[in-house]
Amino acid sequence: MNISLAKLLVLLVTFSTGLLSSCAEFKEAGRTIGHTTRNVTREIGHGTRDAAIEIGHGTKRVVNSIGQETNDAVKPSPNDEQ
Repeated sequence: MNISLAKLLVLLVTFSTGLLSSCAEFKEAGRTIGHTTRNVTREIGHGTRDAAIEIGHGTKRVVNSIGQETNDAVKPSPNDEQ
């Protein structure tokens, strides 16, 4: 029976070593996935922010040009002041 107990002990040590090394691989894979997700999310956020800023600037230019056209339309022409 000592031989089967020794075999069981060797099997247990081998299994534990394999489990620990696979845990490290899972941890590294999780870290890689996490960092990649973080980086992609950051880039999407920056792109969205930049697009919103550009839309805001474009809207401001359009509103200002409409306001200028309205002001020009309301002003009397120089011929009307005579």
